[in-house]
Amino acid sequence: MFDRLATRLIRPAVNGLAAPLARAGVQANTVTWVGLGLGLGAAASIANGFFALGGVVIVLSRACDALDGAIARQTHATDLGGFLDIALDFVFYASIPLAFAIENPTHNALAAAVLLAAFIGTGTSFLAFAVIAAKRNMNNVAYPNKSFYFLGGLTEGFETLVCFIAMCGWPAYFSALAFGFSALCLVTLCSRIAWGIRAFSDPKAG
Repeated sequence: MFDRLATRLIRPAVNGLAAPLARAGVQANTVTWVGLGLGLGAAASIANGFFALGGVVIVLSRACDALDGAIARQTHATDLGGFLDIALDFVFYASIPLAFAIENPTHNALAAAVLLAAFIGTGTSFLAFAVIAAKRNMNNVAYPNKSFYFLGGLTEGFETLVCFIAMCGWPAYFSALAFGFSALCLVTLCSRIAWGIRAFSDPKAG
């Protein structure tokens, strides 16, 4: 919901940092992989009870997620880069609830499972819409720099990042935060299904 606003606010800083990296020959895909490595490192930290460290590394991981796109736009954006960006993002998102479940399965496993199920709903509806939108040659004026049709919602990357940081800051409240965010994901899923029905009901548009 706040992704576009957050992107506009941080874009100058991200572009400024990306410029020297691009000039130095750093590849966008390399930064994407580094971001995944940091994200999995954050998950490992959380699974071992180092919540504050996990929160810091999560922020670094998401900084890489912003940088890879900026580097790609300043050099050469590729379909492979777009594929890796979204595929590895989903791996990262799944790793954090799993890490909390591993750290305290008695108290966190059910909430983590519900949150992962919610992520599956928002993720599959997001990708399914993108596939059909590409088939119909639909253009997304809200996110013109994305590699595919980027469908927004109540729970996007910024909101997920805030939720993860809150979980690391108050790990005792993981279950409450996970159940609450799952409910918001359900709203996003329902809205995306509604958008899909509205957008794809006309068979002649395909």
